[in-house]
Amino acid sequence: MSSKRKVALVTGAGSGIGRAVASALGRAGFAVVLAGRRADQLENVARAIRGGDGEALAVPTDVRDPDAVAALFAATKSAFGRLDLLFNNAGINAPPTPIEELAVDAWKAIVDTNLSGMFYCTQAAVRLMKAQDPQGGRIINNGSLAAYAPRPNTIAYTATKHAVSGLTRSTSLDGRKYNIACGQIDIGNAATEMTAAYASGAPQAAGTVVAEPRLDLDHIAEGVLYMANLPLDANVLFMTVMATKMPFVGRG
Repeated sequence: MSSKRKVALVTGAGSGIGRAVASALGRAGFAVVLAGRRADQLENVARAIRGGDGEALAVPTDVRDPDAVAALFAATKSAFGRLDLLFNNAGINAPPTPIEELAVDAWKAIVDTNLSGMFYCTQAAVRLMKAQDPQGGRIINNGSLAAYAPRPNTIAYTATKHAVSGLTRSTSLDGRKYNIACGQIDIGNAATEMTAAYASGAPQAAGTVVAEPRLDLDHIAEGVLYMANLPLDANVLFMTVMATKMPFVGRG
């Protein structure tokens, strides 16, 4: 099977930001490859895209596994012949935990998913985009406001999101000669299950707990679509999309 549409691959596509972005890409005319660990949720998103006269392929994938990532990109090439866009979205967090109490297994799980998994997908995408004709494509990494400033007791998540910014810059630099553009969207308080508790109160740097506003996922999807639809001679290196009144800019 091949497609005349542009082809996008979204990791963590079964829920939250990934589901919103994959659905928006499908509505915008992309053929969408959906990757994630929960096959049933991926199929639900794929059915919705197909129901809107779109094309979608669900490929259950654990991005922490390099072999699974290789199989994902092989399935993408087999189904559609090329890849125009990778949205590196898969990520996890842990409950707020003091540095001295964070379990090594929790640290490793977050690093393996948020950083190593993103690298495996980036590497596979570059290989495919470099070899295809016409050459090139776009990679968009899901960063976070944590790439600039931490929340209390989130050392693993914050460290990985700072590292993602380095991954974005390196990919942008090294991808130039292959016509591969790379950018990052840094999101503040997306309205997902991960941020549900913020509505009732989130710990602040000064030691207080403050209820924080959250951002509708449609606005995030629109930001990704803007980046995705740019010609490859234009790039948004970093975009910040956040709830206007969240306590990010200023002193804690």
